[in-house]
Amino acid sequence: MRPTTIHLFLLCLGMALPNSHGQQKKPAEDYPVPPEAEVRDNTPKGRLETGTFSSPEIYPGTVRDYTVYIADGHDGSAPASLMVFQDGHKVIRSPLGKRMPVVLDNMIHDGELPPIVGVFVNPGVVPPAKGGAERWNRSFEYDSVGDRYARFLIEELLPHVEEQHGLNISDDPDDRGIAGASSGAICAFNAAWYRPDSFRRVFSTIGTYVGLRGGDEFPTLIRKTEPKPLRVFLQDGENDLNSYAGDWWMANQTMQRALEFSGYEVKHVWGQGGHNRRHESAIFPEAMRWLWKDHGKTPVATHLDRCKNRASQYLIDGEGWEVVSEGHQWAEGLACKPDGTLYFSDVHASEIYQVTPDGKKTLVVADSGKANGLALGPDGRLYGCSNGWKQIVAWDTSTWEPEVIAEDVTCNDLVVAHNGNIYFTSPHEKKIHFIDGKSRKLRVVDRFDRPNGITLSPDQTHLFVAHFPGRFIYSYRIAENGSLQHKQPYFYLHDDPTEMLTSNDGMCTTVNGELLVGTWNGIQICDQAGRVQLILPRPDRDADRTNYAVFGGPDGKTLYTATRGRVWKRKTQLRGAHAWQAPIAPPKPKL
Repeated sequence: MRPTTIHLFLLCLGMALPNSHGQQKKPAEDYPVPPEAEVRDNTPKGRLETGTFSSPEIYPGTVRDYTVYIADGHDGSAPASLMVFQDGHKVIRSPLGKRMPVVLDNMIHDGELPPIVGVFVNPGVVPPAKGGAERWNRSFEYDSVGDRYARFLIEELLPHVEEQHGLNISDDPDDRGIAGASSGAICAFNAAWYRPDSFRRVFSTIGTYVGLRGGDEFPTLIRKTEPKPLRVFLQDGENDLNSYAGDWWMANQTMQRALEFSGYEVKHVWGQGGHNRRHESAIFPEAMRWLWKDHGKTPVATHLDRCKNRASQYLIDGEGWEVVSEGHQWAEGLACKPDGTLYFSDVHASEIYQVTPDGKKTLVVADSGKANGLALGPDGRLYGCSNGWKQIVAWDTSTWEPEVIAEDVTCNDLVVAHNGNIYFTSPHEKKIHFIDGKSRKLRVVDRFDRPNGITLSPDQTHLFVAHFPGRFIYSYRIAENGSLQHKQPYFYLHDDPTEMLTSNDGMCTTVNGELLVGTWNGIQICDQAGRVQLILPRPDRDADRTNYAVFGGPDGKTLYTATRGRVWKRKTQLRGAHAWQAPIAPPKPKL
């Protein structure tokens, strides 16, 4: 660790008022003052500076005060890490807050922590235009699930703090942490969960992981999401709140169980206390020491070998997302040949590309009629939804000569079965169409609002259709004549809390019967019973969403996805099923 590096760890401490969450017990709590909190004459002292900040966009109209603790010796010449205390002035003026700079001074001086700068920031308020009450933004900022608060810190507040106080904050996420108490605790975890590229150390005390603004879903998401590189320290007491929104004590234990289940580095200290910072005050040095252990030597990381969720069965340790192609206007419509050759469309550019197994990319169709969905057929041709021409077209992949399969149709996505039958979706017409593989007769087989992605079960007995704005994938039984029967909203997906929609798009299946769906949350992997088993977050946080999913590669285990301007791949333990293959009978579903 460079001695000049400053660690500005973002510690969000937010205390909820007892009356806002229910009655709390008041057990006798007598915790010793840790020795690290005793003032030492020979320890260099950090300094405090104050400021104000108005959010220009993310929390428009809000104003807030903050205080910055700057470790002794920092001159801004080296990158600094980050630590911010939520409810800043209340914390810094409290007994606990007054101890924190002392603890940091002593532990930095003893070499137990790297040099740290702390930012104590208040929640925002929106003052009235004239008279009246101000709008108190605390619950909105702290309790809300999503990336809004993290973006506020990363894009607005921290650049302001750097500029105003001569700081140079490191952009290495291992140099950054975030923590808090009560609503500030869920605020801290939420920020790290959605932006592990910026925060990886979380200190949570008396955390509000209950049903105020969606925080009660975190334990489920932790269990269902590919593990993220986070290290988490939890504290709570058995006399914490129990109110209309949930049971704080039980919720914190549920968080601990979920984190351990998914292989996270997690440590917890439970006590008998209530909804206050007294216990936290006693364990603050212990928590800091554990959170920052090995800093500068090894990155904070999770390991699939200790993970019990589906990531250990579906993914490969050390294999992440890789960019296959980038710089596109809207990458979409992925399809793979048996030899591993990938095809994809750039819809807005009206182009189709080919990527061979050796990574060579070639523009094979310069004008595709703005083809969207693509699918390989059993005849080896590449079928596409050419909406610009209002056609479904099949290209010979050796000559790239096109043949029109259907005219005067609007088509978003399609699948071509092993017997040559074609199903496709028309979102604007609110229809699902069927083309008989022999007669090429076209007919409508169902109607509903905004159908999108479409695929077949591996045995090709069921058709799956995505409802784009909702959270369901519909399942149909396919009759002998190709018509659809027994429609059900079968696969239940997880919405994105920021966008408030799922954006179900391109889909594929595996030989074991799993269904993979591109969504706002990333690729969601469902079992045959219709339940999400694992969520792979978007590989590109700046992209809108994952809009397609398909398996390819010579062994069929490489997963491809597209996020607007980029196409990605990663190796997995799963093997894809393809409609152009002979039907594959998956194992019997398990409950």
